Amino acid sequence: MRRGRPPTFGVEEEFLLLHPGTGRPVPRAPEVLGEVAANGRRFTAELTAFQLESNTPVCRTADEAQRALVAARHELAAAADRHDSLLVATGFSPLALPDSLPLTDKPRYHRIRDRFGQLLDSHTAAGCHVHVGMPDLATGLAVSDHLRPHLPALLALTANSPFCGGRDTGHASWRSVVWSRLPSAGPPPLHRNPDSYQRSVQLLLNSGAALDRAMIYWLVRPAVHLSTLEFRISDATGTAEESLLLALLIRALASTALQDVADGRPAPELPDQRLRLALWRAAHDGLEGSGLDADGDLVPARTLLEKLLAAARPALEASGDAELVDDILGRVLRHGSGAHRQRRAHDRRHDMADVLALLAEQTRTALPD
Repeated sequence: MRRGRPPTFGVEEEFLLLHPGTGRPVPRAPEVLGEVAANGRRFTAELTAFQLESNTPVCRTADEAQRALVAARHELAAAADRHDSLLVATGFSPLALPDSLPLTDKPRYHRIRDRFGQLLDSHTAAGCHVHVGMPDLATGLAVSDHLRPHLPALLALTANSPFCGGRDTGHASWRSVVWSRLPSAGPPPLHRNPDSYQRSVQLLLNSGAALDRAMIYWLVRPAVHLSTLEFRISDATGTAEESLLLALLIRALASTALQDVADGRPAPELPDQRLRLALWRAAHDGLEGSGLDADGDLVPARTLLEKLLAAARPALEASGDAELVDDILGRVLRHGSGAHRQRRAHDRRHDMADVLALLAEQTRTALPD
């Protein structure tokens, strides 16, 4: 990879389908996907019939990614409307899940259910995943090692799932809490080299914690069958702009890490326990509270975000994305994180219907100025 050239990237967005009257999940993904598949965009089914996913093409510029993200949301939302359902972007269903999850009929999903039982609920979470192109496995693992300290700030920025079962969970990202129950989930180990990575993967497979390599659910992982590093830290974001913001920040951090790796700079030493605690605090407080810094001290979450932005700034300037990132981030800071906006909507009348209305509206619109 040439010095200064930003890597390619792509974004996967997961969505939920909710009933417009009750707000509960409705299993209409097959109908919605059947309608949009003919249009040639990249839409796929997920584990349950009330989840679906859109995928951007491989992108080189912010404009490419933004166009793809906005178009996919509009197309899916319109199709959902025609099938009496709401397309919403949030990390977890704000109301109760069905007693029996309606699985998409794939053998692998049935094997997951048989192996993990009640933990299957964890798979109903919805995230926003960012892929960044890597030249090889060893380089991707080194980049993962370098970026571990920034994961809590990215989670705090994108926390967007405060409600579950119609109640405030006390966490800004309940998705993160639920997802962490899975034995193959969590922060990525410090890999050091491909051999240590392969040993970690094999241990998960041998233990039964993962059925296959696609179930290696670290928050950063080399993508199966793709030459990318996949970042799985974020809730499904409220707006397409927030997904774009996440992707541009991650690409900039990865660009910086690629240069650090090329220059032989070692990855920061960050103990697993400290990183796990920092991730929990980010899931709990989100952007509006406190976070745990690399030294283990509590600081405002926005301080962690400022450090992340400072680290990403040179790469953002080099790619021409700095002004766009500043604009979107400024609006997020003015209006609050996704979790904050959901709580503010609920506080007006203490009615979950207002939360559902917000989720449906912002899924297909931009952040206000």
